[in-house]
Amino acid sequence: MITTSAVALQKPKDISLHEIEEELNSIWNSQSVDDAALVATRASTFCMVIYEPEEFQQLLAILGFYDGPVDGIHGPLTKAAVHEAQRTYGLPITGRVDPETLARLRQEVAKLPPEKMQISNPNLRGFSVNDAIAALNPRRIITLCPTLGEDQGVTAEVSAYCPVQKVSGDHLICSEYITLRGTKEALNRVGDLTASLFIQNLPKFVWWKATPNPEQELFKKVVEACHCIIMDSSYFSDPESEFLKIQELIERGISVADLNWHRLLPWQELTAESFDPPERRADIGEIDRVMIDYEKGNDAQALMFLGWLASRLQWEPVAYLETGGDYDLRHVKFTGPHQREIEAELAAIPTADAGEIVGDLIGLRLASTNPQANCNTILCSETTGCMRLEAGGSAQAARTEMVTAINDQKAEFLLSQQLQRWGREVLYEESLAVAVKILKLKT
Repeated sequence: MITTSAVALQKPKDISLHEIEEELNSIWNSQSVDDAALVATRASTFCMVIYEPEEFQQLLAILGFYDGPVDGIHGPLTKAAVHEAQRTYGLPITGRVDPETLARLRQEVAKLPPEKMQISNPNLRGFSVNDAIAALNPRRIITLCPTLGEDQGVTAEVSAYCPVQKVSGDHLICSEYITLRGTKEALNRVGDLTASLFIQNLPKFVWWKATPNPEQELFKKVVEACHCIIMDSSYFSDPESEFLKIQELIERGISVADLNWHRLLPWQELTAESFDPPERRADIGEIDRVMIDYEKGNDAQALMFLGWLASRLQWEPVAYLETGGDYDLRHVKFTGPHQREIEAELAAIPTADAGEIVGDLIGLRLASTNPQANCNTILCSETTGCMRLEAGGSAQAARTEMVTAINDQKAEFLLSQQLQRWGREVLYEESLAVAVKILKLKT
């Protein structure tokens, strides 16, 4: 875990929108840190817009379940509040704001009169940035914080912080923070202003912590101005429709990164390693049966993994069928090289002990209708296992491996890694393109 002590050059200060650049320049020209031996200088690594709804904490606070700061951190206070809300409304108790829980919270808040739409706790978003990101020395972070309630325009706040351990000679390397708050409608009106706050000669990122909305004016403006837009499909309430929007962005030449894609790396690596032995490598083309189990609630990882596998083995999707049932089963048919027919099954598995990320892969089974083929493989999550895939006599003849998740699956940690590289991710784009082809076959 990265810990970053910080020195504030100036406490966060409320200003008008047209004073943002003037006030930031004033900070650097006239302020100094307590230690006169050190001079504060602006970092110059990158700049980033963070669209940070964090709607769930606001909803929980309005409904009286949460009395902590609205800071976007899903810590013990937030988890306890989610537990209480789920108990109150008779929802499955997961401690996570899954789509069903979020929908119910929105429904309950919508019943309240305007005077009850109040949050008594301070909104601290924008005052701090996750340690893993702050340690990278960004030049400027612009945080957009949509608020619930009446549209009263947009307020601005600026500050500057210096990570103490980032000292170069007699200089503290510091970063600027701009926070804009208002309703979604109000923020939508300041898209041009937000885009203008990017520093032109630095790499520009947008971390969109919500579902993509190409029709939203704010979204369009910041995407047009940035080098890379970063999302996390584990947030999506409907990954299938959102993937179609992301594909449209990519086809327009926009660089897109999905943090959830990086959570698949251990599964991809172990799948490939399973066919490293020469006696198995020769039979990889015999695979024609695929089963993918994932944690119920979000099918983004399952779709991306299937897209990755199909793109690597040159399978072309030709049919898609939803059969439902307890596992919301879906079947996809492909045509492979030499017109080989391949069938894949996606199963949403209810889990009693929900993991950290909604929709994590649980298990994978690769098999063949050719009894002589040496390709039967089962991969299981180290934490969840995959009893469904291991059932049956044929499982005894399968090569079985346990998959260990990456050390830190949190979006903030993955984001810190993503910010060190930017540009087109060809493998992701090819995999997503196949997943989108699958989704377009739905009837």
